[in-house]
Amino acid sequence: MSKTSIDHENLKIDAPHRVGTSNEHLRVDDGVVVVVTQAWGPDKESLVGVSDVTFDGYSAVTLLVQADGREGLVHLSPFHGDRRKAGFLDIPVGTRCTLLCPVSRKPLDRVGPVGGGSPGDYYAIYLTPRLSEGEMVCISDIWGDYHSRIVDNFELISSWAAQETPET
Repeated sequence: MSKTSIDHENLKIDAPHRVGTSNEHLRVDDGVVVVVTQAWGPDKESLVGVSDVTFDGYSAVTLLVQADGREGLVHLSPFHGDRRKAGFLDIPVGTRCTLLCPVSRKPLDRVGPVGGGSPGDYYAIYLTPRLSEGEMVCISDIWGDYHSRIVDNFELISSWAAQETPET
């Protein structure tokens, strides 16, 4: 894949005391790059390594997405703030999607409204098999709405709020 294209303008790292640290599920480098190395669905299924898709050597976070009566696997870059994804991408911007675990086909857990003018809701990708709301990535269910945030140990680590521009 190409060089990681982090949207630095819209990415905010909120935990400078964690810079340069890593643990089993999250890595923070140079105060800029946050990499999700483990992710779990609602029944403790791993969402990383479900496929052979990688981004800059890191395994993708894979979700099953339903939209407009169709469904497919979407492989997300594990770099927070990186817009790259692969798989089922033929979804119009602004479409509300159902986000499911690709293993169990169970819906991801709803966290709450995105806010900030977004009509979307946040859904949980857990960072540990404990399935704690204190350790998760929150993603929007609106296609092209890049509001997301990472919470670790109940602290906001990073947030990203940018709108995708339609590809031509």
